[in-house]
Amino acid sequence: MSEQIPHSFTPQDALVAIMFAESASDENIGTPELLTIERIVNHLPIFATYDADRLRTVSQTVLDLFSEEDGLDALFGLVKDALPEVLFETAYALACDVAAADGRLKEGELRMLAEIRYELDIDRLHGAAIERGARARHMVLPTGA
Repeated sequence: MSEQIPHSFTPQDALVAIMFAESASDENIGTPELLTIERIVNHLPIFATYDADRLRTVSQTVLDLFSEEDGLDALFGLVKDALPEVLFETAYALACDVAAADGRLKEGELRMLAEIRYELDIDRLHGAAIERGARARHMVLPTGA
């Protein structure tokens, strides 16, 4: 593994890593997704004490792990070690917001959401409610409205 990969994350790093992993899951990290991550980090109370300069380090760590054979398992290991269980649904909600940011879900993004749900043991009904909320928050006006 790369020497750049940290041995541990803070809880906020873990949330950022989940968001960035969702963004990178379709192999196209789009501007709407990056802006959503930035907005979330700048405005949610969970990130009030977070050093935003860590965004680059955490995002590079995710990319480094994605290039490793068992990198996804390593990523989830780091996330689960750092993140209290009470924040697992928060992590999933943030991933859903990032996935919904560009208005379309690609196959890779859907697979990553399923993997996050599985790894963080998100209840199926809770997951559906979180997904529905993300979809509602990212709606746009129909053309001609």
